[in-house]
Amino acid sequence: MMGRPMATSQDFVNWVCGDSLNPHFLKYVLLAEREALHVFATGSVHQTIYFPEAKAFHICLPPRPEQDAIVDVLGALDDKIELNRRMNETLEAMARAIFQDWFVAFGPTRAKMEGRPPYLAPDLWSLFPDRLDAEGKPEGWDTASVYDFADVIYGAPFASSRFNGEGRGLPLIRIRDLAEHAPSIFTDEEHPKAQIIEPGDIVIGMDGEFRLHQWKGPRALLNQRVCHLRPKPRVPRAFVAYALIEPLAFFERGKVGTTVIHLGKADIDTIRLISPGRAVLDGFGAAVEPLLARVVANAAEYRTLAATRDLLLPRLMSGELRVKDDERTVEAAA
Repeated sequence: MMGRPMATSQDFVNWVCGDSLNPHFLKYVLLAEREALHVFATGSVHQTIYFPEAKAFHICLPPRPEQDAIVDVLGALDDKIELNRRMNETLEAMARAIFQDWFVAFGPTRAKMEGRPPYLAPDLWSLFPDRLDAEGKPEGWDTASVYDFADVIYGAPFASSRFNGEGRGLPLIRIRDLAEHAPSIFTDEEHPKAQIIEPGDIVIGMDGEFRLHQWKGPRALLNQRVCHLRPKPRVPRAFVAYALIEPLAFFERGKVGTTVIHLGKADIDTIRLISPGRAVLDGFGAAVEPLLARVVANAAEYRTLAATRDLLLPRLMSGELRVKDDERTVEAAA
């Protein structure tokens, strides 16, 4: 850890670096030697490394200038990855804020009712009603079934016997892969109900937590208990994604019991979304879709950068590659 001083519990092993060891270099060594560290671990369920085993771990230590050069190369990749992630957080926050203002708070209509000046372009501003109706939504707007906005496609029950970690076939999106958008299992099964998910598609886990994700991983297949919402023509993907967040949270709050909660088709069938009309949807799509397209592009870029870093890491640590050779690879990746 770098930064402010802090105490650690007994569950941590601390390595204190002297002047001859760059702490960032040690971090990269430990990442490169993950498999070797498992040799020192004990326990069948929760693997643990105790102090004597940690003390027995030896590394090849090049001169400090060589360490610093390796850290500069790998750190440049990590910095770019982190920059892309922060940029995506900002872009997604902007898109959510626009949805919240237009379709939850009904900001333009309320501004008109209160006599406040327009804060959107005139052609957009004119699309919003001047008042709210008796139900509290903009006058003339309605609600409609989720199926008026998107088709719901369910994942297929791929055979686990065909799962592999060697890259045969296509990656398979399971519920556990949604948080990191990084599937680790592949399948070469040609299932008749196979559904291919492209970067940017909307996917929802249907067990445990009903969280909606705009897929940022590679092109992949959809496993059972994960569903995909494919927007109808001229319905912005961003509208479907953000409009479903609260209905899914409602179902998650309402499912009680001691076992894992499940989202079913019967639940999805009941979902109704605000329906503002084609012109407002077109305006929302024009404002927000470019933001989320940039998010998907950024995610693809940092996947490439991470793959480059992981490829270089063991080769630099072993001395197979020298820093000067590697700098050219980094420049090409960036």
